[in-house]
Amino acid sequence: MADYIVIFGAAVRADGSPSGSLQRRCQTALRHGGAGALGPCYLPTGGVGRHGPAEALVMREWLLQQGVAESRVLLECEARDTLQSVRLCSRILRRRGDADAVWVATSGYHGPRCTLLFRLAGFDSHRLPAEADRPHLGSAKWLRYLLKELIATPWDAAWLLWHRFRRTI
Repeated sequence: MADYIVIFGAAVRADGSPSGSLQRRCQTALRHGGAGALGPCYLPTGGVGRHGPAEALVMREWLLQQGVAESRVLLECEARDTLQSVRLCSRILRRRGDADAVWVATSGYHGPRCTLLFRLAGFDSHRLPAEADRPHLGSAKWLRYLLKELIATPWDAAWLLWHRFRRTI
């Protein structure tokens, strides 16, 4: 059995570099999983947002630059939102058939939803402690993101449960 660290995407800058949020999410994952050839597999998730390349590709490159072995990095490059990330990553993990635990690397305000969705998808899921985003985002933007989570969490959970009940995820 194996542990996986799913890193949720965030914005990519116009020059193709990771935004501050994306870097913090990757740093959270790296603090837990470490570099080198041994340790949990990383599964960056996220498609092309406002700017390319895909968020997952930017995270992969960042991890490799930090010394993570290429063999430890899987990719999910299509997801356009959190729910789609969980659905597509769940498919990848089920195909591999060896997922013991799923560790979620994301922003603090986003972690509860991601962890819950993986649990509802049938995985032993845990949230990694993340650096606070509020000082970097400002209070207004942070509050907007928090309110979005309050609305999206029950909606996504209901959708996931419905499709799990119907066995369509």
